[in-house]
Amino acid sequence: MVTLTRDFTATTFVVQGDRTLLIYHKKIRMWLPPGGHIDPNELPCDAAVREVREETGLEVELLSPRSAMGGVRVLSQPVCILLEKIVEGHEHIDLIYFGRVVGGALAPSLEETEGCRWCTAQDLGSPDIAEDIRTLGRRAIQSAEKT
Repeated sequence: MVTLTRDFTATTFVVQGDRTLLIYHKKIRMWLPPGGHIDPNELPCDAAVREVREETGLEVELLSPRSAMGGVRVLSQPVCILLEKIVEGHEHIDLIYFGRVVGGALAPSLEETEGCRWCTAQDLGSPDIAEDIRTLGRRAIQSAEKT
């Protein structure tokens, strides 16, 4: 019997203008938005911003801002949470965020990526992009246009 393990991850669909950024992940061999594991004691929304910086060199702000409710902090909310099978017996609980570029310069991490591309909603229809990435990428572009 295989023991099931799960890790928490954070992923950010980065939007600039009418496009979202995808990186070609070396290990997974897929076009994906920047993301990765949430470190121990790290807030998920902080991990989402950190992963973008580490993988792309870009600084982002999440579209869901932080706030306060009296003396309690309200964290940036993910737009959804995905349960992704990584390998037999291991899954990621992936908190998905949308963000916009506010600084930095695009410099993809050569350790983790084999390139990147900015995709319009139409470009996301490419057959080499998975359905969840296609759907969420389009939602991210639409959400950024509204704010």
